[in-house]
Amino acid sequence: MKRAVIFGCAGQLGVELEREFRQRGYEVAGWDRKQVDITSAEAVENAVARFNPDVVLNAAAYNQVDVAESEPAAAFQVNALAVRNIALACRQNGARLVHYSTDYVFDGAAGRPYVETDPPHPLGAYAVSKLAGEYYAKAYLDDALIVRTSGVFGLGGLQTARGNFIELMLRLAREGKTIRVVEDHTGSPTYAPLLAARTADLLERGISGVIHVGGGAPITWFEFARMIFAEAGLQPDLRPTNDREYRTPARRPKYSALSNERMESLGVAPMPPLETAVRSYLQLRSRMV
Repeated sequence: MKRAVIFGCAGQLGVELEREFRQRGYEVAGWDRKQVDITSAEAVENAVARFNPDVVLNAAAYNQVDVAESEPAAAFQVNALAVRNIALACRQNGARLVHYSTDYVFDGAAGRPYVETDPPHPLGAYAVSKLAGEYYAKAYLDDALIVRTSGVFGLGGLQTARGNFIELMLRLAREGKTIRVVEDHTGSPTYAPLLAARTADLLERGISGVIHVGGGAPITWFEFARMIFAEAGLQPDLRPTNDREYRTPARRPKYSALSNERMESLGVAPMPPLETAVRSYLQLRSRMV
């Protein structure tokens, strides 16, 4: 039986990776930050050596984009130096590494979905730390699989403190306030169960290097919010805003949608329409709340 280790197992992606890999017959060990501190090289080395996995999936991340501007060292510790620790442990134990990165490694100036060969240009501390993590993975391993994704949402967001965009929109609708969402930022929101399944497909094909696995279609965050409310049968007071009116500490790329063209060219199934993913999320959610 193949074995898989998942760091960040309690997050939105981590819980789906654990489910997906168990379904595919893997023996899985999932660890969160309380169980294994990935910023400790010794802790990572010991944990990986004990379990002796075939693959290590790193879904752990410091993802507070705005807070990272005042805590750049903390972001770098988790998103970059910890990846070095994991990559070294993989090298010592002969395990494959899957590391998750972000659309934020790009500056958004291209105005079209980004492909893997586009040069990165991070705009803030979080983005710099995530790009550094990619470099550490590639520096220590020749066969690392680096999956860049965008705006992940999954049912794990019901249990995590920070939730996800859908949960934020539903909470604001319940509060009955005017909801303002930026209409000048475009991404490719990605459903966590689909991301987990595509990851396993890529691994089974022996793919390495950088691969983009986004939600499949560029969409503004305002239009995404409108889609969520339509699927949920809600009609809150939703209004567009822009980043001139809604300033944040961190600069964000205005257009950071990802192209899945390379993934699909490798024989991995395309993503379904985003509406289908949102509908699935809401249906499953209704059974849990």
